[in-house]
Amino acid sequence: MTPAPTRYTPTAIALHWIVAALIIFNLCFGLYTVGLPLSPTKLRYFSFHKWIGVTILGLASARLLWRAFHPVPALPASMKAWELKAAHVSHALLYILFFAAPLTGWLFSSAAGFQTVYLGLIPIPDLLHKNKEVAEVLRITHHWVDYALAAVIVVHAAAALKHHFIDRDDVLVRMLPRPKPKSP
Repeated sequence: MTPAPTRYTPTAIALHWIVAALIIFNLCFGLYTVGLPLSPTKLRYFSFHKWIGVTILGLASARLLWRAFHPVPALPASMKAWELKAAHVSHALLYILFFAAPLTGWLFSSAAGFQTVYLGLIPIPDLLHKNKEVAEVLRITHHWVDYALAAVIVVHAAAALKHHFIDRDDVLVRMLPRPKPKSP
């Protein structure tokens, strides 16, 4: 039996920060785009928003697959039982929401009758037939899933900062890229 690693792998770190950046950007970009008046620019921005969502779905899948085959570092022994439970629940919620956000967006887009054409080149099949009532329910669902994702991200980031600055453990550092050693 091999011991648990003390750091995440470089691949896990890269996937974490790329997915995090894309999700945070896309949440903000989506909020901005919704507020625009109907125009060709708004429609183009919604296409960009959907492309980023499809990319997030693919990268979240890669991240989940990577995690399934690579052990994660153990949490600090100093953590209280409720903190361990909260860490596991928040990570599970993050993974669920990584998938729920783009999938509800895809379902909404399908039901609204707007097929996603990834990068303007690859048509993504609609998951539902056009249905105005279903589209409205999915639009609202997509927004609430996004708000939930934003809230869990804030809690996740706050917990990481608490571990770093208050608990002074390595929870945050082990997910940061290692600095390159200085050449002699």
